[in-house]
Amino acid sequence: MTPVSTENGPALIVGLGNPGPQYDKTRHNVGFMVADALAGRVGSSFSSHKKSNSDIVQARLDGRSVVVAKPRTFMNLSGQPVAALARFFSVDPANIVVVHDELDIDFGALRLKLGGGEGGHNGLRSISSHLGTKDYLRVRVGVGRPPGRMDPASFVLKPFSTPERKDLGVVIEEAADAAELLLKVGLEAAQNRVHPR
Repeated sequence: MTPVSTENGPALIVGLGNPGPQYDKTRHNVGFMVADALAGRVGSSFSSHKKSNSDIVQARLDGRSVVVAKPRTFMNLSGQPVAALARFFSVDPANIVVVHDELDIDFGALRLKLGGGEGGHNGLRSISSHLGTKDYLRVRVGVGRPPGRMDPASFVLKPFSTPERKDLGVVIEEAADAAELLLKVGLEAAQNRVHPR
């Protein structure tokens, strides 16, 4: 991670997921997987941050303070830990990057955006409510639509399929790259590099 300027203030990258080993490999936990990849890049392991009910890694990246976090609450209650982290580390919403699964995007595709609707994603809805704004950055990691008539809520709580698992490692690394890129070059330049032409 190499942010352009230290004048942007501290940044927060939040990977969304559900706590507990039964959720580790599920589609809904792709945000946690990306957070783990980012922690690995800076050679750190997560530690408990009791004031926010999160696990965090703190890093200085080209002079900028960055916190990578995994809320310890369930997905639909993510807002409280994220808002607590933002207050504790004095991070503006514009410097918050939330990494999450996205049903409306094909598996493996990434989309970056600032603000906008939550698309029925309860984790995002909770974060927007607690921050008092929708204007934070998002790395949307495509998990695809459920097959047939499967309930989307059931689909995201299932593990990735065998063919998907073959590509998942690459997808996670690309999503981690995208989160870094947002902090380094800003939204528009990052979109130009990540989104398909």
